[in-house]
Amino acid sequence: MAVTQMRPLLRRARHVFGRTKDEEGRSSSVDTGAVEGTSEKKDPEATDNVVPVNDNGAELPQEGLQQGVADAEAMTLTWSRKVLFLVFLNIWFLYFVNAFQASVYDTISPYVASYYEYHSLSGLPTAIGDACSAAVYIPMGKMLDTWGRAEGFLLMTIFSTLGLILMAACDGFSIYCAGYTFYMMGFGGMEYCVDVLTADMTKLQNRAFAYAFTSSPYIITAFAGPTVGQEFYALPGDGWRWGFGTWAIIFPITAAPLFFTLKHTLHKAQREGHAVRLPSGRTFFESAWHWIQEFDIIGVFIFTVGLVLFELPFDIADYAPDGWATDYIIAMLVVGFSMLFFFALWEKYLAKVPMLDITYIKNRTVIGACLLDATYQLSYYCWNYYFTSFLQVVNGLTPQEAGWINHIFDIVSGVLLLFVGFSISKTGHYKWLLYICVPLYILAQGLMIYFRHARFNVGYQIMCQVFIAIGGACFIMVEQLAILAAVDHQHFASALALLNVVGTIGDSAGLTISTVVWENTYPVALKRYLPESAMSNFDNIYNSLYTQRGYPLGSATRIAIQKAYGYAELRLLAIGTGIMVLAIPWTIMIRDINVKEKPQVKGVVF
Repeated sequence: MAVTQMRPLLRRARHVFGRTKDEEGRSSSVDTGAVEGTSEKKDPEATDNVVPVNDNGAELPQEGLQQGVADAEAMTLTWSRKVLFLVFLNIWFLYFVNAFQASVYDTISPYVASYYEYHSLSGLPTAIGDACSAAVYIPMGKMLDTWGRAEGFLLMTIFSTLGLILMAACDGFSIYCAGYTFYMMGFGGMEYCVDVLTADMTKLQNRAFAYAFTSSPYIITAFAGPTVGQEFYALPGDGWRWGFGTWAIIFPITAAPLFFTLKHTLHKAQREGHAVRLPSGRTFFESAWHWIQEFDIIGVFIFTVGLVLFELPFDIADYAPDGWATDYIIAMLVVGFSMLFFFALWEKYLAKVPMLDITYIKNRTVIGACLLDATYQLSYYCWNYYFTSFLQVVNGLTPQEAGWINHIFDIVSGVLLLFVGFSISKTGHYKWLLYICVPLYILAQGLMIYFRHARFNVGYQIMCQVFIAIGGACFIMVEQLAILAAVDHQHFASALALLNVVGTIGDSAGLTISTVVWENTYPVALKRYLPESAMSNFDNIYNSLYTQRGYPLGSATRIAIQKAYGYAELRLLAIGTGIMVLAIPWTIMIRDINVKEKPQVKGVVF
């Protein structure tokens, strides 16, 4: 299952680097009209924001931007083409490391759950991680806008590294789940930070190609990751821990150059006059209150707690004493929903500097992109989590071979999106892709229902995965491009945060559906098909992928297990295919904005 790669969205690339025309520095907002900014509400007498200066003739950021956005423009006005190239190269290596470790994780994660005899709950860490990581994006967007791109990136790097360390050192399934939660929050937030930074560094016309370039490492890691993952799995004892510990060392080393480059460039921008910090004239307590309002601390708290409380019951209700009737499950749903409702009221009427501009809610392109992302993620994760286990048990593949098939998405999308991004940069249009990819994706999932049995050659599954990769990759690209085309530079971070939140909620819901359906279909079918001689080992067969694969292909017990898998997969795929039909109206909602006609950024950009 390509959980980590897929979730937060496919990305990036490079072409010809050059300075945009002066008029590209001006803010415009195609499709939304003038989106109300946030910084106009500040006291001009007391601001820590970057302010324009003209004394030395230095080119300046747009006026009226929040500090983090103005800093981003100051950096693009300061750095050279060489530095821009090196930043893109560092981002490429970051995605290479992330894709590699995610591919290794996908290969060994079912065996980690089996190590603790919780294979049937192997989707639980991801579901909980999604619930928590979904709550990160909007606060992180606010941090990127008010504090800075580099600082937000550093915080998410720390979270990612901490998660990897916890997973490597865990002594129980609960600690493993906690580590994975930090890992998901960190890597999801890190990818989001890099997405925003990539948008800062690119013209809208070239942004799709840039995202395609920096996602291209998946072409390499799709093959290498499962191979390395199988080697970790083959280590004696709990050698799988090195599958996490290795990356806890490599990742921060890879991330450090980007952080220091951003900070160095910003200091250089201040020296050259592209960015100037003026004394605010406030006391300590006045400054504290100012930044509480700027960061919207109350709104951040209400949203974060409310979203986690509302999402978690969908992940843990099945393990509660009375299921959905358990008192704390009901309380979490009610309190979480109430807090999210109050959050909307707070942002509309009370917040001085809202996290989200209410104009987004009225924009059909933003709504359509978010709903398409949620539908796609929900549909995909309804069936994908148990797919690698399915390939190993039903088709008799090794973990390495199953990993290769599961990462077909990465191979196909890595190549396809380069051509798609180039095409968009030349034509200026993107919506035509959805008219091709939505029907293709629905067809592919429907074919997987038919080819789920052991009697079919695994080549049919490969064919379906190729079709799914074509459709899914284009969905992700179009969603990102459409929502960024609908806003101006000031709102890049919040627009992408909104898209990530909705998408993460969708895949979390999909994983929850997958876990619930699996636990209510697979054991029932297993009891029905298992021969009497194997019933004494039922618990081990149900909970351990090791045990399932231990029975020889063609044996009565292995055939029974394969039938049980097919019974469960039928229902998972049927639900996912039915949900995906909703993508049709969401496609109609999205406007086909001409990306060649909308300037958004300034400076030395791609």
